[in-house]
Amino acid sequence: MNRPGQPGSPDEPGPRIDLDRLGRLLGDPGLAWLVERVRRRMERDEPLTGLLTLIAPTTAERAAAERLLGRAPRAGRSLTVRLDAVDAVLRRSGISPDGLATAVTALAGPVARLADVREQEANAWQEAYAPLAALRPELAEWAHQLRKDGLVRRLARTPNAAKILLTDATTALRTLPADPAVSLPAFAATALGDAHALDDGTPLATIVLSGIRALTGFPDGNGAEWRREAWASAGLLRDALSSTVLTLGLRGTPALDWMTDAGEPAVLTLRQLTHSPPTPAPEVVYVCENPTVLATAADTHGPTCPPLVCLQGQPSAAALTLLRHLHSHGSTLRYHGDFDWGGLRIAGALLRRVPWQPWHYTAADYRTAAAATPLAPPLTGTPTDAAWDPALAVALGELGVRIEEETVLDVLLADLAP
Repeated sequence: MNRPGQPGSPDEPGPRIDLDRLGRLLGDPGLAWLVERVRRRMERDEPLTGLLTLIAPTTAERAAAERLLGRAPRAGRSLTVRLDAVDAVLRRSGISPDGLATAVTALAGPVARLADVREQEANAWQEAYAPLAALRPELAEWAHQLRKDGLVRRLARTPNAAKILLTDATTALRTLPADPAVSLPAFAATALGDAHALDDGTPLATIVLSGIRALTGFPDGNGAEWRREAWASAGLLRDALSSTVLTLGLRGTPALDWMTDAGEPAVLTLRQLTHSPPTPAPEVVYVCENPTVLATAADTHGPTCPPLVCLQGQPSAAALTLLRHLHSHGSTLRYHGDFDWGGLRIAGALLRRVPWQPWHYTAADYRTAAAATPLAPPLTGTPTDAAWDPALAVALGELGVRIEEETVLDVLLADLAP
């Protein structure tokens, strides 16, 4: 009685193969190299014809080739086997009437075509990005770029891991920015079920932070402080005490009222601003870039100085939180910064987050200040634009000098006079 898999087997659904003889002949360990080479050809849809050569074969490998072909291979440092001859042996002997490809499949298992594997992988990656379709329209360009730049593939490695990663990222981004602000671990616990899901260095934190930058316009950067400010731009607080903003003449809380009455600057933390923002908002709030302006205003005007906020360089999370609050409650923000490329970048970063009007910060103001400062230092750095007054960037490029805020202190202090 024939076994399944042998010629004449009544329940054999595929080609009839003599598995016992096939195992003894082509399944010899000395022919493992041959079977593997044939499988690779089958994966690539290459013809099973021509020669295969093995460099420096062992005695066992030569003996196995001799048993397979019925003759001793040529002597030499290599072993050459003609695939057409192997196919013919398998067919004539009845071991595999359908030839070499069927024999290798029976012996070593189904062979996945590389073209099919690549197509399946491409489909799996396409499915992995499907969660991004649930994002709001303003993140569409970011999602498109995420598909192209390879970041998800580098972080997740496999389509299944990528789909989980992007599902979680989409879940987080759909609820941002957080208003009111909330601690980052508390947000992660609520939105993702894990307080540490957005810890530094995790693939999910990398993706979500990238999405936050696209959502809020937060500038590129690196380092722990930059990450803290970037999270805070979406209302997620990693450290509500380290981020601060300087103010003078601002009222609206008992502490601010006391400092304003004393004519002294106040330092507000992000925690204070998220828990007890100043109310009501004043009609006009002046904003400067450098602390010297605020300190001099305190010395000059003291308790009579109108509300003044100092960014101290790039706007911190605390500064953005305060200015957004003031703007949303009706305050008009008037901004001045250094007349140089760095100053324009800071001003532009602020403008992308909260509307403001220029405070002696136009092309005309720059030309006036430059004419009054014959020894102004030369302008350096990479040029940028000025969305609030395109002529300002043109004027900087033309005159090529840097005018710091301290140079025009008299003009600014005159506006702050009671």
